[in-house]
Amino acid sequence: MVFVTAHDEYALRAFDAGALDYLLKPFDDARFQRALDRAKDKLAHYAERGPRAVERLVVRNLGQVLFLSVSEIDWIEAANYYACLHVGNETHLLRRALSDLERDLDPGKFCRIHRSIIVSLDRVRGLELKEDGEYEVLLNSKVRLRLSRRFRKDLQHRLGLG
Repeated sequence: MVFVTAHDEYALRAFDAGALDYLLKPFDDARFQRALDRAKDKLAHYAERGPRAVERLVVRNLGQVLFLSVSEIDWIEAANYYACLHVGNETHLLRRALSDLERDLDPGKFCRIHRSIIVSLDRVRGLELKEDGEYEVLLNSKVRLRLSRRFRKDLQHRLGLG
């Protein structure tokens, strides 16, 4: 954030709020350019680093708060406004949209295989072609999940199949 104002008394609060720079009116083009360059550098730094994937999720259930390691998740399915996290024989409900959750997960570890399913790539045992020409994703846990045509190429690419 770059704050622009004619009042210098707000500068300390601006920096407390995370300001990158504070332009006090009137300012000249050179001062504006320095603030703009600083903002561009900060954005370039974030673009290089990329978003950081979450390592654990907080699940609230019946008066409990569980901290679930993302590495334990086998697969995730959408259930209305919730996401069902399948961890071994357990299922945990998380009040988050699947699309929001997908953005927070490491794309090197998780892949959308259906509009309502995300799978952990570490848990994929194989793919099986069905009689109707569609594929199922086989997990180490013997669970079979439908692979939609829309997401097939991406999954195959991430699994090193082409």
